[in-house]
Amino acid sequence: QVQLVESGGGLVQAGGSLRLSCAASGIGFSLSAMAWYRQAPGKQRELVANSFSDGSTNYQDSVKGRFTISRDNAKNTVYLQMNSLKPEDTAVYYCNAQYFGVRHWGQGTQVTVSS
Repeated sequence: QVQLVESGGGLVQAGGSLRLSCAASGIGFSLSAMAWYRQAPGKQRELVANSFSDGSTNYQDSVKGRFTISRDNAKNTVYLQMNSLKPEDTAVYYCNAQYFGVRHWGQGTQVTVSS
């Protein structure tokens, strides 16, 4: 059974930082494409960043230079370091794993940035 467990969300002031973690089990983590998505109230879920099995990454334009996605294959964990947070970054952040074409989701963690 695939499980993705996010942690690290919370309340932070604008300009602050948070680091999200997603611990995966039940998948071949090192072969998986991992991603972070977010969904703000009243908006569609959107891709924030990808980390691919070949080590490449990509980011949504609005977070480039502020967020960093990384992964530790030995710990089956993907991270999202978020710096210079803005109120518009407020959302529920979801971990996503794609393994052999099947997508799996975590339960989400709330990030709230106050102005």
